[in-house]
Amino acid sequence: MTDRSTFPDPVYRDTVLGPLFDGVKAHYADHMAAINRAHLVMLVETGILTAGQGAAIAGALSGIAAETDLASLTYTGEYEDYFFFVEAELKRRLGADLGGMLHTARSRNDMDHTVFKLALRSRTDAMLHAMLILAEALIAKARAERDTLIVAYTHGQPAQPSTFGHYLAAVIEVLLSDIDRLERAGRALDLCPMGAAAITTSGFPIDRGRVADLLGFAGAKRNAYGCIASVDYITGLYSALKLPFLHLGRVVQDMAFWSAFEVGQLYVPNALVQISSIMPQKRNPVPIEHLRHLASVTVGRCDTMMATMHNTPFTDMNDSEGEVQAAGYDAFASGARVIALLTAFIPACSINADRVRKTADAACITVTELADTLVREEGLSFRQAHDIAARTARAVIAEQAPLRRGYSAFCTAFQTEIGRATRLDPDVFATAVSSETFIARRDRFGGPAPAALDAAFDDYARHADALSAALTKTRTRQTVAANALAKAFGQLTEIT
Repeated sequence: MTDRSTFPDPVYRDTVLGPLFDGVKAHYADHMAAINRAHLVMLVETGILTAGQGAAIAGALSGIAAETDLASLTYTGEYEDYFFFVEAELKRRLGADLGGMLHTARSRNDMDHTVFKLALRSRTDAMLHAMLILAEALIAKARAERDTLIVAYTHGQPAQPSTFGHYLAAVIEVLLSDIDRLERAGRALDLCPMGAAAITTSGFPIDRGRVADLLGFAGAKRNAYGCIASVDYITGLYSALKLPFLHLGRVVQDMAFWSAFEVGQLYVPNALVQISSIMPQKRNPVPIEHLRHLASVTVGRCDTMMATMHNTPFTDMNDSEGEVQAAGYDAFASGARVIALLTAFIPACSINADRVRKTADAACITVTELADTLVREEGLSFRQAHDIAARTARAVIAEQAPLRRGYSAFCTAFQTEIGRATRLDPDVFATAVSSETFIARRDRFGGPAPAALDAAFDDYARHADALSAALTKTRTRQTVAANALAKAFGQLTEIT
């Protein structure tokens, strides 16, 4: 019969405490060690512990780090969790009194949220870096494809001509906005909870700012209750992380549509297609499907984090800790795969100019410019010009002829609508309905004409450079902090 009189109950051990212990091994052990070192340095610097006490504890911490084979540790239930395992080792090496002094003026509460922020900070940094690499790849591809004609679709139907560069520029704008949002959300990770202790700080003269500095944070999070109870650093982060994958998923769906045999606008190179095992003629661009489902999985994992926080109490609670945090890391993992694959996929693809031209001809997608030309050259209202353009389009589509060969149909439509002959000669008509003219005349801010796009590309590049510089500045601060912590802790160990 199972003995349930002693903690931990075997089922609780196996279903909760064991997995949590494994989670610490996988994600947090190094961060916990850094917190121990930083907290010890602060305790000595503030005089809460003597230099001799600090030196003894520092030596024991170094010994634990050097002599513990983390990978081989298994959870036995002897200690409640990894924190108590380290504390037990300190007491074994230093005695119960001195071994327990490291925990002065702190709690597992502030340690936990600091550990989680450190783990999320590194993942967010890596995600921002990957997204910026994608942005730079898209900017380069958009510049190269500035003049490459495409058919732009609305409601699943051919609409107007544009360029691949113009399409990618729209993708870049959204991506840069998503990077901005994620970077802003990540700022909540840059405020350190250490010193909040259980929830109200401490009666000891601690220096919260010093610990924050040593751990590479921008500063200490002010309100101690909020350090423990508020989980906005989780909800804000995963809300921001969700959006790029929702948005990029829409682009991936376009890639699926454009590469379909019936559309054929996008050519996916052989390195990114798989051939059917039974139908040798089929070129299956399966990376698109993997991109689509991985993006959706990432969105779902972010939603899981948001839903888990819903209706939880505004206090310390396990709903925001341990396994919940580890579940969120899967969103970063699947998201990173999307970003890496897209960074390779889009630059490798090309536009099938022949299919673009055929679709443009078949669907009369330049006819809007014919209407605009009639307004400018013939002095018509746009509604009159629109009706003439519509009559012309219906006639050439019925004849399965390209619009550029529809001058006769246009003349008939104009005479019928206006009651006189048009002043547009065949050359002016042909120029008005060409895709190149359509693009060139849309040289307004945000348009697809070359000058407008070049200005946009330069702006996107400046934006990306500024984001990259900010990321580099943060990384440099964290490196300086790590070096400062190593030096301060090292000085403790040298005290005799």
